[in-house]
Amino acid sequence: MPIQKLMTPHIQVIVTTAYVPAESRPEENYYFFAYKISIKNTGSRSAQLMSRHWIITDGLGRTEDVRGPGVIGLQPKINSGQSFEYESACPLSTSSGTMKGSYQMISEEGDSFTIEVPEFYLIAPQSLH
Repeated sequence: MPIQKLMTPHIQVIVTTAYVPAESRPEENYYFFAYKISIKNTGSRSAQLMSRHWIITDGLGRTEDVRGPGVIGLQPKINSGQSFEYESACPLSTSSGTMKGSYQMISEEGDSFTIEVPEFYLIAPQSLH
């Protein structure tokens, strides 16, 4: 499982990805990837995740722009020293691709800020496609 870490001022994001063969149908160009994201607040103040923005790119360079409130139906408040973890998934029509994006956060004082999530890779093992 590839892991990518990003540290921005007071927020750490860790992404773990996995190809899910049981949910994939390579013969139909359908590849299913799961990812787990951990968001840790290393600062001294709480912050709430208000919205997300993902740019998903498949192996042919086709992109999809996904925006929405919160993550998995939640807008979690992450207190100082605490983490919030969630799992989600991304189907692709190619055996590899990438995701990158950002979270729009708001501090307990009401200040908005953005946490960038660097590009991470979704790759099916060679032997499975």
